[in-house]
Amino acid sequence: MVTGLVVLYGNAALVYRLPFSWVGQKLPWKLLHAGLTLAAFILSVIGLVAVFAFHNKQQIPNLYSLHSWLGFTAVLLFSLQWIAGLCTFLLPLMPVWFRSAYKPIHICFGSAVFVLSLASAIAGITEKLMFSLKLSNSTAEYSSLPPEALFANSLGLLIGVFGLLVLWMLSRPSWQRPDRRVSEARQPLLEEEDGG
Repeated sequence: MVTGLVVLYGNAALVYRLPFSWVGQKLPWKLLHAGLTLAAFILSVIGLVAVFAFHNKQQIPNLYSLHSWLGFTAVLLFSLQWIAGLCTFLLPLMPVWFRSAYKPIHICFGSAVFVLSLASAIAGITEKLMFSLKLSNSTAEYSSLPPEALFANSLGLLIGVFGLLVLWMLSRPSWQRPDRRVSEARQPLLEEEDGG
């Protein structure tokens, strides 16, 4: 789940923020952004299926913790965001005025889903540690900071730092791809380009 909705999604959000993506055609970067987010979605669905299967096998209730609520909400909103982005920016389903109006909403909503994913990942790490280190066969209690707790806490910190860096880059106006040609910048994937 961390690989999908944190790492891949964070990198997908930054595709248009990298200076080397500002030159040349925008289409390859659109495809990269869509591909990374699709991969994030697929990994998230695989993760959800695995979690539900594990819970059902172990007779653990589903969707009872804050982590599960945050995670399920993040995946649901991410799915809606992906479909809206596909229909608005890649397929010729929306007029140019709508794409222009929706772009800031897409960016803001994407950042919100990313924050929700970060919160879910960190809550999930804490939840897993609390359950794993509480069992009678664990090597030590969480409060004594055994190696697995140190690793998980470090992972949580790295997720937090990664998330803050992604959000900082997304918030910097100087890191935005300049729209040089309006026709290309608003060009859907499957629509024929004008002759000019």
